[in-house]
Amino acid sequence: MATPVGGGDVADPLRDPSLYFNRELSQLDFNFRVLAQALDESVPLLERLRFLCISCTNLDEFFEIRAATVRHAQDFGSIAPPDGLAPTTLLKRIHERAQELVDAQYRCWNQVLRPEMEDNGVRVLARGTWSARQTRWLRAYFRDEILPVLSPLGLDPAHPFPKILNKSLNIVVVLKGKDAFGRSGHLAIVRAPRSLPRIIQLPERISGGEHDFVFLSAVLSEFVDELFPGMEVKGAYQFRVTRNSELILDEDEVENLALALRDELVGRGYLRAMRLEIAADCPKPIVRTLLENFDLPENAVYRIDGPVNLNRVTQVYDLVQRPELKFPPFQARTLAGTDAMFELVAEGDVLLHHPFDSFAPVLELIKQAAEDPNVLAIKQTLYRTGKDSAIVEHLVQAARNGKDVTVVVELRARFDEEANLGLADRLQEAGVQVVYGVVGYKTHAKMLLVVRREGRKLRRYVHMGTGNYHAGTARGYTDFGLISADPDLGADVHQVFQQLSGLAPAIALKRLLQSPFTLHAGIIARIERETRNALDGKPARIMAKMNALNEAQVVRALYTASQAGVQIDLVIRGACTLRPGVPGISDNIRVRSIVGRFLEHHRVYWFANGGDPELFCASADWLERNLLRRVETCFPILDPELKARVKDEALDNYLADNLNAWELQPDGSYLKLSPADGAMPHSAQSSLLAKLCG
Repeated sequence: MATPVGGGDVADPLRDPSLYFNRELSQLDFNFRVLAQALDESVPLLERLRFLCISCTNLDEFFEIRAATVRHAQDFGSIAPPDGLAPTTLLKRIHERAQELVDAQYRCWNQVLRPEMEDNGVRVLARGTWSARQTRWLRAYFRDEILPVLSPLGLDPAHPFPKILNKSLNIVVVLKGKDAFGRSGHLAIVRAPRSLPRIIQLPERISGGEHDFVFLSAVLSEFVDELFPGMEVKGAYQFRVTRNSELILDEDEVENLALALRDELVGRGYLRAMRLEIAADCPKPIVRTLLENFDLPENAVYRIDGPVNLNRVTQVYDLVQRPELKFPPFQARTLAGTDAMFELVAEGDVLLHHPFDSFAPVLELIKQAAEDPNVLAIKQTLYRTGKDSAIVEHLVQAARNGKDVTVVVELRARFDEEANLGLADRLQEAGVQVVYGVVGYKTHAKMLLVVRREGRKLRRYVHMGTGNYHAGTARGYTDFGLISADPDLGADVHQVFQQLSGLAPAIALKRLLQSPFTLHAGIIARIERETRNALDGKPARIMAKMNALNEAQVVRALYTASQAGVQIDLVIRGACTLRPGVPGISDNIRVRSIVGRFLEHHRVYWFANGGDPELFCASADWLERNLLRRVETCFPILDPELKARVKDEALDNYLADNLNAWELQPDGSYLKLSPADGAMPHSAQSSLLAKLCG
């Protein structure tokens, strides 16, 4: 066995920290691949704008959750990760890499997208470029629509520095002179209320262009002097603070999770600051004042060459109806026979590949279950549903129709906590039995169970998926869903629901693998089986697709399999801590990331199994949290035709991609792939659109 660079644990060289990338830095680097889509001239212009905004909102969430977790580890200690990076060192590297990303984002905006949009008749007008007529209209707009809802706050002994809401748009104003009460001006804070639109569209008669826009931050900065009559505004600088948004509840100490979560949500917007974005020309003394108030180090300030709320320009995408500047629309494939879902599924399993297949059959199954007099019970997990969910309406109707309806609502779905509290209330008012999952284990499984009387017997119908019960994300995320009447699958799903709602003991499932009980061990056992098969000269290969990989035992099992000669292909969208291509360790492992029109979200695991392949779809990534600290389900695709279809569409197809694929290198960088000489260009997503949507 080769010894990896860096020495490491003599007893187990596969624990050498040099064999592991850091999960947070790897996740941060994903956003450079998203940003690359914004710079790709083959992508329609307004879609490029959308990718830029996605990279910005992703970075917000990174600081709110991932960087905040590192800061927490720095303050309170934690077990060292496999890469061995101390929290203090890691935070420093995070800020260095994030600064590179922010600089690249604003270069993309200022030097590439904004000029190209202007060339195509979509203008976002900067201060200093407004005509006299535009300025007059914007001043009137400011006085009529903005000024009445502003509440500027002068800073003095009676008015200390105010609480600044997470990600809110603010202006710090430098003043000279005295106000009406004779108080000397120095600094004031103006916060833009959340009720105000961040992007303002100018009327064509005023601007001369059909698609002309101005940032609210520019309007505030230009006319802020009207808030301080009789005083001189020496400077106005926009800023924005990103705070920790991870809600931490000690569930063992909480008597009522819903009430405790409601209390926590009240203060979420004012948790510890993680990052300060401020106008590039803001004087250093003011920056120091803000850093002191937010208790941030120098490297946590990001000087911005443009609007601090750049992600808000995504509104332009929705406001501009220019089909030629967007991806061509597509019609998701519809399933025949959905007017009789139970009869259709009774004939054989149904596989749905979203967004290429319509989400409608899932909605139809729930709707028909709610209305069918032979249906006795419906059980479902809900993690994210979106606003005005048809699924919720059907479940409410089912309860009113006398069905026994049980819903496991995961209150701790990040950033959807408030929505899920309201959802739980709505369901309970309708007579639905609502369960909040298991203390200490977030319920991330996606499953639906319908119990129907057919003659003298009860039959179970199940739906299981890799994504949420959210019709919106089903149009933008790649996911698989399986609808089946298989008795073993039905019995397994029933048992898992019994566990979630009835405090049942651990159970032996016939078909499913389940976190936190059997999924982790089941994955490692299958990797080890491939290792043995390779050593015995039998067919041995692993292919898997997921969003992220960091679980150390799984990584070590993959390294061992690689050393035995198992060919391993991983399609991992985001963070990957495994280092491929290390001689003697991982030279049989290839890792690629696909970034394209749709967000890659399905989780698929395929094992050669000595010539009798196994294929699973799952709600779980190979992350420590998913495998060990969540309730997840992993379900086999049993029908041979459907199994072949999943392998072809989600694995072989993506491994052939040479247009949207990035290959992870041994040094941690990603190399964008392109067609080799003579090779046909292939985009996995485009081929699925052509094949499944016509």
